[in-house]
Amino acid sequence: MNRDRFPGLADGWARLDGPGGTQMVDVAIDAMTDWMRSGRTANEGGAFPHAEASVEIVESARAAVAEMLGAEAHGVAFGPSMTSLTMAVSAAAGRTLRPGDEIVCTRLDHDANVRPWLIAAERAGARVRFAEPEPERLELPASAVEAVLSDRTRWVAVTAASNAIGTVPDLPGIVAAARRVGARVYVDAVHASPHRPHGVAELGVDALACSAYKWFGPHIGVLAARPELLAELTPDKLRPSSDGVPERWELGTLPFESLAGVRAAAEYVTSLSWDEVRAHEDSLLEAARAGLAAIDGVTLYGDARDRTPTLMFNVEGMTAREVASGLAERETAVWDGNYYAWELERHLGLAPDGAVRAGFVHYNDASDAERLLEAVAGLAQR
Repeated sequence: MNRDRFPGLADGWARLDGPGGTQMVDVAIDAMTDWMRSGRTANEGGAFPHAEASVEIVESARAAVAEMLGAEAHGVAFGPSMTSLTMAVSAAAGRTLRPGDEIVCTRLDHDANVRPWLIAAERAGARVRFAEPEPERLELPASAVEAVLSDRTRWVAVTAASNAIGTVPDLPGIVAAARRVGARVYVDAVHASPHRPHGVAELGVDALACSAYKWFGPHIGVLAARPELLAELTPDKLRPSSDGVPERWELGTLPFESLAGVRAAAEYVTSLSWDEVRAHEDSLLEAARAGLAAIDGVTLYGDARDRTPTLMFNVEGMTAREVASGLAERETAVWDGNYYAWELERHLGLAPDGAVRAGFVHYNDASDAERLLEAVAGLAQR
């Protein structure tokens, strides 16, 4: 499915490292190259056409991302990474907290949506409470979050999908529960964004963050928030820089060539048929999951009924790094370790070696799943 749109697949490897960063789509590569060759390269703010072109690329990138994420364009801010943007938002939110206030995080989240809130709470004398996934399938129903909400909850930070095991939490239910106690909701959609559409306005969340390099674009972070929130919170910034929204959240000069790639990648994602993507990815997930489960010595983690095509597993008698290295010898790229799913690694008792992670996106095909299974079976028989 669209495999020929991704030049990075030409070397013949089975690229199952998508959860750590996808291959760039051709139009994003071309857009970046065209921008850098065009002679339009200049900073914003000048009284000459090249500077005006930089303004246009920023605004058009905001518009494309806003359409992709169901947000308002003047609520879209760019930064070096999702982590840096979340640090900025949590620090600003932390300045509004009072001793005794509470923030809810989850054990399923990447540490980029945990540690920033822990730091903010510590500085404010507030408390972080954790929502625990249910023990069997490692699902996160709304009831798990409701169990730790109180009238002192000010923020709920939750993933749209676990980057380690693929679990998709009950976001609508979680948002509704948070609203009942007057809490705001911050969503990490980094892992979910290449697999599911997400509407900021439709979900009713206050802010959603993701990374373009996880949805076929270049390395840049994206924050899509309610513009009123971005105006209300006060970020750290330089005095001469704009105090407007969303510009006040963007530190320094933006990478205009990357924004050309972001715009193209966002337009590509918006053009996808999500029903086709879901059906294709689910078929790869089920084939790989069933195949791994049938191999003696393989332990799979997580079995959520709603999940992205992401598998986490270990092979008896081998460390996760040994398995990943063995797969690399067979030209199959996977990740190993904890992939910053720090809380989940400890929740499952997998520290310090973690586990192997293989993930599919829509450019993968059945041959990738078959190569994974053959390689793991060979390693398990050693």
